[in-house]
Amino acid sequence: MKRIVLAVALVVVLAVGAAAAFVLYRKHESRNIHGSSTVEFVPTAVPKPQKPPAKAGIAWPTYGYDNERLRTFESSLRPSRLHRLWTWHGQALLEFPPAVAYDRLFLTTFDGRFYALHASTGKPVWEWRSGRCGWASPAVAGNTVYATFIGRKAHCNASVPGTDGVLVAAAAESAGFRLRWRFRLGPTESSPLVDGPLVYVGDWNGTVYAVDRKTGKLRWRYQTGGKIKGSAATTGSRLYIGSYDGHVYALNKRTGKLLWRASAQPRLGSTGTFYATPALAYGRVFIGATDGKEYAYGATTGDLLWSHQTGGYVYASAAVTSRLVLVGSYDHDFYAFDAATGDVRWRFAADGPISGSATVIGSLVYFSTFSGTTYALDVETGRLVWRFPDGKYSPAVADATHLYIVGLGRLYAFGRSS
Repeated sequence: MKRIVLAVALVVVLAVGAAAAFVLYRKHESRNIHGSSTVEFVPTAVPKPQKPPAKAGIAWPTYGYDNERLRTFESSLRPSRLHRLWTWHGQALLEFPPAVAYDRLFLTTFDGRFYALHASTGKPVWEWRSGRCGWASPAVAGNTVYATFIGRKAHCNASVPGTDGVLVAAAAESAGFRLRWRFRLGPTESSPLVDGPLVYVGDWNGTVYAVDRKTGKLRWRYQTGGKIKGSAATTGSRLYIGSYDGHVYALNKRTGKLLWRASAQPRLGSTGTFYATPALAYGRVFIGATDGKEYAYGATTGDLLWSHQTGGYVYASAAVTSRLVLVGSYDHDFYAFDAATGDVRWRFAADGPISGSATVIGSLVYFSTFSGTTYALDVETGRLVWRFPDGKYSPAVADATHLYIVGLGRLYAFGRSS
């Protein structure tokens, strides 16, 4: 009997020791990783902020402004020097910002209406009712505007609004809505990415699609292991996208061939998933995860170069400029991480959880909170410069003369009075 008791005690001790070792291992694996300015960091590998066109053209073409999704726009516009020129009432949630082109703003409402608004007045040029839900920003390339829609309008407030979605292409400069083509896919809240001859988009079935931008025909597809809720980004010959399977993927953008797959750090409980859209700069891929971390991976290798824990989910996509990665967290704080090392350069305490993506316009970074406030902070210092009592998700885009702020269900245009 003593031998049995001793054997049981030994098993218990071993089990407790193994559990403790596993906990310590997971804590070690999920620790913050400090980065380096000499390992896969290319200071010159960042697009210069583009100036808006002097004449009517494509001013803000896509979600995140450019195909690297850096959300950085060169401008002298500052809200303290501007007046509110008009307010458009969307009569539904506006979760994503518009694209701006040809003196028009193209946007979708949560309940699936697709609009082109006059940039100078906010009056509709055309409206199209998709019969679905609009959970993404459109993109404009050439004379065409592309947009995605999910599910069915009757179910927009449900967690699963339907079993499919569509990508549509419409004429951007016509006086009325004119559909060019539509492509059916799974449920999608992925903002289209137009690059060269292709449009890239993902869906909740975990599939990445490359569609011919002129015809709407499928060119290739790639299957990930989880839902895709964010959008793709591209630079050079590579396409990057995050998935709810806890991985970031790098694909050949011409063929869809897998180049590398990187993981969120393991931890106790479930591994983090990727809702955020990647931002590409300095030879790195910056992306936040639901484990509360912002990650930096090597764009060429997929190696984890740094990670930094916040106090809540990082659903937001980052803006990148001046060697800073600017992103908000559900912990109510907005962070400026050093793009090389991941160190916190400054931190701002906001009034609520931050889910939407930041935007840099000139020297200010804009973001909104779930408490309904939009902030504008000095990029270099994090000092509060301006506050606006509306907003919830990704709040700001601009053109040469106007700053547009996206409220909870309204769109505001600020500019200089004539």
